[in-house]
Amino acid sequence: MLELAILGFLYEAPLHGYELRKRITALTGHVRPVAESTLYPAIKRLEKAGLLARETQPGAVAAPRHTLTLTAEGRAELVRRLAEPEQVEITDENRWFTLLAFLRHLPEPARQAEVLRRRLRFLEEPASFFYEGERPLSAEELDDPFRQGILTVARATSAAELKWLRATLRSLG
Repeated sequence: MLELAILGFLYEAPLHGYELRKRITALTGHVRPVAESTLYPAIKRLEKAGLLARETQPGAVAAPRHTLTLTAEGRAELVRRLAEPEQVEITDENRWFTLLAFLRHLPEPARQAEVLRRRLRFLEEPASFFYEGERPLSAEELDDPFRQGILTVARATSAAELKWLRATLRSLG
């Protein structure tokens, strides 16, 4: 998720590490805050893999700053990851939102639609956070008001996402 966010934001514009961290935190921070100790090793891995480049610029007031840019290989890698997301990026809501934030960079509407169809198929499968054996339980079947709340909110969220997915798939053709 972190590498996808790095590639996605740098696809849009070269950024300093601090600005990149702010943007990633705005996207995912409420769930997974991005620490420097996590971000900078990921940047170094991507740089070592030839997916991004670092350019040193003199600082206006302080030390020199490093601007990060995607290489041609980095741009191609982002497109590949968007077109062929791992299943966990379809099923995990936080990873899905990160993928969705950059899906517009996948140039072909048909490929965008295929990713959306994978999410749609996942959401259409019967599921719950709570089960009786193999059978998913609904909010109405539970006595616990807090678990009912989880399922009620999840049902409303899923309904809104399903509506959006279907409308977007129609618009993509």
